[in-house]
Amino acid sequence: MHPNPLVGCLLVKDGTVIAEGWHAEYGGPHAEAMALTLAGDRARGATAYVSLEPCRHEGRTPPCSRALRRAGVARVVYGAADPGGDSGGGGDELRAAGVEVVGPTFTERRARALNPAFHHRFRSDRPWVALKLATSIDGGIAARAGEQSWLTGPEARDEVHRLRASVDGVMVGARTARTDDPRLTVRVGAPPRVPPVRIVLDPRATTPLDGALLRTAREVPVWIFTGPEAPDAAVAAIEAAGAVVHPVRSAGPHALDLDEVLRRCGERGISALLCEGGGRLGAALARADLVDRLALFVAPRVLGAEAVPAFPDWPAPVGAVAAPGPDSGWVPAAPPRALGVDSLLVFDRIREHD
Repeated sequence: MHPNPLVGCLLVKDGTVIAEGWHAEYGGPHAEAMALTLAGDRARGATAYVSLEPCRHEGRTPPCSRALRRAGVARVVYGAADPGGDSGGGGDELRAAGVEVVGPTFTERRARALNPAFHHRFRSDRPWVALKLATSIDGGIAARAGEQSWLTGPEARDEVHRLRASVDGVMVGARTARTDDPRLTVRVGAPPRVPPVRIVLDPRATTPLDGALLRTAREVPVWIFTGPEAPDAAVAAIEAAGAVVHPVRSAGPHALDLDEVLRRCGERGISALLCEGGGRLGAALARADLVDRLALFVAPRVLGAEAVPAFPDWPAPVGAVAAPGPDSGWVPAAPPRALGVDSLLVFDRIREHD
């Protein structure tokens, strides 16, 4: 689906749904086109309900506004306005052609919550960043420092694979790469059109050569961002394993300039990025106000006093997550979800310009 937005369309006539469509894959038919094909001649005089304003530009597929006119649809109700300079404006085009148009019916916040990366790319040069953390109910991500802890159950882990499939890149810090030895690939559900790039922020080039990431670097791309202190020999060994090394500026001892990291990612086609930790990287992104969505997988476990905190030096109190609202800077992006025995809480960052 990515990088295109998630869009659904219902065609209704005489109070009955006659067809439904959705944008199933990049370059494939848009939601309106799918629904119109299924409806055939029954679309004449129908009402189209679409989650996103019908596009009006000629891209990989014909304009949906033109398809709706040709099919004789009498009324179009759309949820979110299309922010694109080329694709937006389909509603006005339909109105000018005599079609009754109602929309946008969504608030801007709801529109962005449904398709956050799509709307973000029209507002910023850097990628949209989602931070995923699995935590205990007492706010820990591991029982002890340097120790891998499986907190969540299979349903939650399957959801993480779905999240990976929806982005261009999956990022972790060097400590997570060493401790957890993650693969960061999509192994559940439909495979993505393009596997997300696996990204490690590794100032000193310590990513294990025998770890899962570098063993598979020639199969699924791996990018390693290093700092000035990275030894030349270590960088050369990582490149020999098949990874691409991106040297960037330092932002302090054993830390990278996150603005430069994200800018480099954006220049190389990463528009949506999922950070899977650890806690230090997540907190650093939050301190720099670079987190746009927070996905918390909360397990019904208590790790105790020695636990590694999920929010070390977090810029807003953890209580703001427990009781979110505009004053905390975070608002719910979706209702809480039960995933087996675990819970998924999703919040979007609200900034002054929103």
